[in-house]
Amino acid sequence: MRSVVVTGTGVTAPNGLGKDDFWDATRAGRTGIGPVGRFDATGYPATLAGEVPGFVADDHLPSRLIPQTDHMTRLALVAADWALADAGIVPSEWPEFGIGVMTASSSGGFEFGQGELKNLWSKGGQYVSAYQSFAWFYAVNSGQISIRNGLRGPGGVLVSDQAGGLDAVAQARRQIRKGGGLILAGGVDGSICPWGWVAQLAGGRLSTDADPGRAYRPFAADAAGHVPGEGGALLVLEEEDAARARGARIYGRVAGYGSTFDPHPDTGREPGLRRAAEIALRDAALAPSGIDVVFADAAAIPDLDRVEAEAINALFGPGGVPVTAPQTMTGRLNSGAGPLALSTALYAMRDGLIPPTLTRDPSPAYGLDLVRDAREAAVGTALVLARGQGGFNSAMVLTTAGAPAAVPA
Repeated sequence: MRSVVVTGTGVTAPNGLGKDDFWDATRAGRTGIGPVGRFDATGYPATLAGEVPGFVADDHLPSRLIPQTDHMTRLALVAADWALADAGIVPSEWPEFGIGVMTASSSGGFEFGQGELKNLWSKGGQYVSAYQSFAWFYAVNSGQISIRNGLRGPGGVLVSDQAGGLDAVAQARRQIRKGGGLILAGGVDGSICPWGWVAQLAGGRLSTDADPGRAYRPFAADAAGHVPGEGGALLVLEEEDAARARGARIYGRVAGYGSTFDPHPDTGREPGLRRAAEIALRDAALAPSGIDVVFADAAAIPDLDRVEAEAINALFGPGGVPVTAPQTMTGRLNSGAGPLALSTALYAMRDGLIPPTLTRDPSPAYGLDLVRDAREAAVGTALVLARGQGGFNSAMVLTTAGAPAAVPA
């Protein structure tokens, strides 16, 4: 079985534009959550968001792309450029069908779509941009990245909300195992605009606390929802032997993956998160004792936090593994969350440091070893968990490049 590794990362996050700024802020515990700046949210119940700082699209992209794209897609295009550069990849030097794109999305270009619908309603159809036909679409990031960079290999998009980013990376891994090559995979997401805001409020999971320091507090007894954010990460994945042959720097190996779907609540059956983690561990040929850190989904809804804590404790025992949720510094990024967590885990492996969780008064009732201050530790393996609204569960295991490639049982 082909071993698949990560050789490049591109990050656009609310607490850092670019991987170095992001990791510096994350390891130091600096938050990117604050009052919404992309529109006036004072009349809405929720008023906080994680917004990517200092991003000026014209500084990074040709002017012709600006009127064609949503803010979310512009972030994705820049993350793709950075990931390819980080991996030392010049697409024009590769075979025509040698590089593919696999992304995830939760909503597509909501802000772009809102603007064009406003034009339609207030001015008429002749004022609606022709780019509306695709700029709103959930597959737009895969398409625009492919067109901009001439990437004609395997492509696609997955839609499974917060779990989608892990699913996209897993699909890229499957494609590489089938035939080699290289795939740019992950997710960059966000819909911080009135239309997207109302849609998220309707889900009933947004925190209405106006204090950035306590609004998003997973695993606290009084947890009351999450803060939404924008951004995410794209990863360059390739077959390990090929990566070593070209002298690539390897961040780590995608060693295992599992996904499940929750049963209907009326069945009384157990939610599927623990089973997804078990499948991922089995795929990686690792026992729970072989995991050094868990990157939690951290929904900040008491019932969902309980389910996640029970799944972790069932696998590792109470307090049996360090657990962290650095998304408390960015907000939940929908399909961008999983790839950003994967990137964070890879940096943690490289530097021997588990990043902190910014949460107020975590409840001891959950029985978790929640990392609240950056913790130096030898990190050779990580389990990343993600759940999408509606019942999606995904889990992914990463190992360092120095570890022997696992052969699934």
